[in-house]
Amino acid sequence: MKETNMSEPAVLEQLKKASCAEEFFALLGVEYDPKVVNVARLHILRRMGQYLFSEDLAELDDATVTQRCKDFLERAYQDFLTSTPIDERLFKVHKDAVKPAAPPSLVQLNVLK
Repeated sequence: MKETNMSEPAVLEQLKKASCAEEFFALLGVEYDPKVVNVARLHILRRMGQYLFSEDLAELDDATVTQRCKDFLERAYQDFLTSTPIDERLFKVHKDAVKPAAPPSLVQLNVLK
């Protein structure tokens, strides 16, 4: 892949133009279960963005940036295979939501009467 802008690798430009989560997966060659993506698409992309911003990709070549993006998308996708969007609380609506109370570990028998 040729770099079209000295400050931004081509893959990042392509990802910016993607209109849906499925396009991210297709551009980066990451396999996915549509059922998982249908439930957590925004969360997966948000998490991928967090991973992207955690690294400085400016000095890397296109092939390396593409691989890092693929790794980040795979990692973000894996996060939501083992957890739920509510558990991860990436968006304000989830962060502000009251966490469910933990069920009591022991119920006294006299309470059941």
